Amino acid sequence: MRMIKRCWSSLNIAVSMYSKLPAAQCDWSEENMKYVMCFFPWVGVVIGLLCFGWDKLAAYLGMRDALRNVVLLTIPVAVSGGIHLDGFLDTSDAMSSWRPMEKRLEILKDSHAGAFAIICGIVYFFLLYGVLDSVRGEMAAVYACCFVVSRSLSAFSVVTFPKASAKGTVAGFSKSAGTRVIQTTSICYILLAAVVMFLLQPVYAVAVLAGAAASFVWYYHRAMKYFGGINGDLAGYFLTIAELAMPFAMVIASFFV
Repeated sequence: MRMIKRCWSSLNIAVSMYSKLPAAQCDWSEENMKYVMCFFPWVGVVIGLLCFGWDKLAAYLGMRDALRNVVLLTIPVAVSGGIHLDGFLDTSDAMSSWRPMEKRLEILKDSHAGAFAIICGIVYFFLLYGVLDSVRGEMAAVYACCFVVSRSLSAFSVVTFPKASAKGTVAGFSKSAGTRVIQTTSICYILLAAVVMFLLQPVYAVAVLAGAAASFVWYYHRAMKYFGGINGDLAGYFLTIAELAMPFAMVIASFFV
């Protein structure tokens, strides 16, 4: 019973931290925070289902592509509250500054959006709009799984990769987290999503997993080279990049199906 209560608390903390979905209030104690990352991908399940449902509704209503695409790219931001996009913008600013590592870490903490953040944000949404315009039919179901994969990899990195600072949310989670449990759970989520995608369309599944793997390697390389580790902003940066790279890889693969 105690374990069930702890998992329930961890679920609600994960939902309240990483989404705008309703969640029950609970004590944010170290014990309850231990398995928060195990439930982080559940937010991705909700986002995936909403995106899939919207795609089907738009097709049923014969909706114009522009409205369909705009809502489709807005759903993840609306559900997450933009927390990961914020990390993407802060990281874009820091990496574009070409300053020493210490200065880049300071830029990550700056609440103001610089010119590079705005430029990268605009380019990102233009690219995502174009990609989503090509995500049709069975591709939409595979795309729904991408949100679970991205969050599972992000959770895995939080408890595995070196940290850029001993302070901050990621460092705090890492200290109190059940590392082995979170790593194992994250891998299980990815395998489950992979099985679902392979059943839907093997070629798209391979493309999505390749996009996820490429994004993950890129994330690790950039984090280690430019920041000496990861933090919350960099985890958000990865998740945002991955959720563009995975459907983009699927669209490229669609030309060979």
